[in-house]
Amino acid sequence: MEKMVQQSPSDLHRIVLYGPESTGKTSLAKALAAHFQTEWVPEFARDFLQAKWDREKLPCSLEDLPHIVAGQMQSENECLTKAQHWLFCDTNALVTQVWSETHFNGYCAPEILLAANTYHYDFYLLMQPDLPWVKDDLRDRPQAREEMYRSFEQQLIRRNLPYATIKGRDQKRLQNTLEALKNWENALR
Repeated sequence: MEKMVQQSPSDLHRIVLYGPESTGKTSLAKALAAHFQTEWVPEFARDFLQAKWDREKLPCSLEDLPHIVAGQMQSENECLTKAQHWLFCDTNALVTQVWSETHFNGYCAPEILLAANTYHYDFYLLMQPDLPWVKDDLRDRPQAREEMYRSFEQQLIRRNLPYATIKGRDQKRLQNTLEALKNWENALR
């Protein structure tokens, strides 16, 4: 069992790009970090699982998921020291929980559930699957994007987490996100 990595405290706004595969989370995280002159946390699972695929031609397994959550939090903690006001996270433990439950017949390891219930994020950007599907070695459900989207949204609703739905292409997607963040920040005042 993977040891849970503690989330370092911070007064930054931690924003999660959240939702199904191939919805532009990474591109948007990079664009937001550039816009706000801050840091973004890449998806640990992408490099970890690509290396596994290249080595063994094996997909993600249940055993990989706790390691992915721990690696993601280590990366997030490292980015905190360089970030300014905002930290954009290209996934989190809740994403891993949803992915586990949708891919492994409703099962999620207790340590992932603990992480998803313990780690705190200020706002979620729920990405609509309105972009074209981009195939790669790791993506596996092009026909189930709407179903996956609903699973992600249900977790936000069930947990009463603050979020905005993000849609649109290219510059419009960025503009919609900036407006959502501005509205959220204004609501905090």
